[in-house]
Amino acid sequence: MSNLKNKIIEEIKKIFDPEIPVNIYELGLIYKLEVDNQNKVIVDMTLTSPNCPVAESLPNQVKNNIMKVEGVSDVNLNLVWEPPWDKDKMSEAAKLQLNL
Repeated sequence: MSNLKNKIIEEIKKIFDPEIPVNIYELGLIYKLEVDNQNKVIVDMTLTSPNCPVAESLPNQVKNNIMKVEGVSDVNLNLVWEPPWDKDKMSEAAKLQLNL
């Protein structure tokens, strides 16, 4: 994994879902994260539900945080609903943190 991608992941891990005390990366809300050869970042992300109270603000926060990473030229963030998010998408660390 590239150094830039690692820095992006670390930045994403600073963002927490407001309803679940786990960062959105460990929650499994990031479905795809790619960096092309011009350092443009492509992200597919979802939310825990379509009625999530931060449906408007969370994707913008993710995009803004990624743009802060030195070397990133642009961010193309897609909010997707397929496949729907469920607890199986969570990392083992997140499941342990939530006692699941």
